[in-house]
Amino acid sequence: MSWGQLLFSFDGRVGRGVYWGFTVAVIVLFCLLAGVMFMTTDWSNPQAGGGLSSVLMFVAGLLVIWPALAIQAKRWHDVDKSAWWILIGFVPVVGLIALVFNGFIAGTPGANRFGNPA
Repeated sequence: MSWGQLLFSFDGRVGRGVYWGFTVAVIVLFCLLAGVMFMTTDWSNPQAGGGLSSVLMFVAGLLVIWPALAIQAKRWHDVDKSAWWILIGFVPVVGLIALVFNGFIAGTPGANRFGNPA
C-alpha cells in the first residue's frame, strides 16, 4: 500500500502496528508544537496570544484530520466493522471502545469483506 493510499484512502485494512505508529507520530508532532508554543508565549503579557505557534498548531490539526480518519477507517475494516464506527469516538466514555478495538484487538485473520490484511 502506498503512502497516498494509506493516508488518504478509506479502502482497505491496516494492522495495529500501523495504527499505533501513526498515533504515536501525531502525539509526538503535537507535543513538539505545544513545546514551541509554550516557549514562545509571552507569559508577562496575559493578553498576548500564542502568535505563529498557535497558527501552526491549528494548521497541523487541520492537516492531520483526514489521514487520521483514513487510518481509523482501515483499522475498523481490519476488525470487520464498518468505518461508521469512527463516530463512537465522539460519545464520552463509550468512545473507549474505539481505543480497545483499534489499538488492542487483532484483526480478522485472512480476508474479510474489506479485503486482505495489509
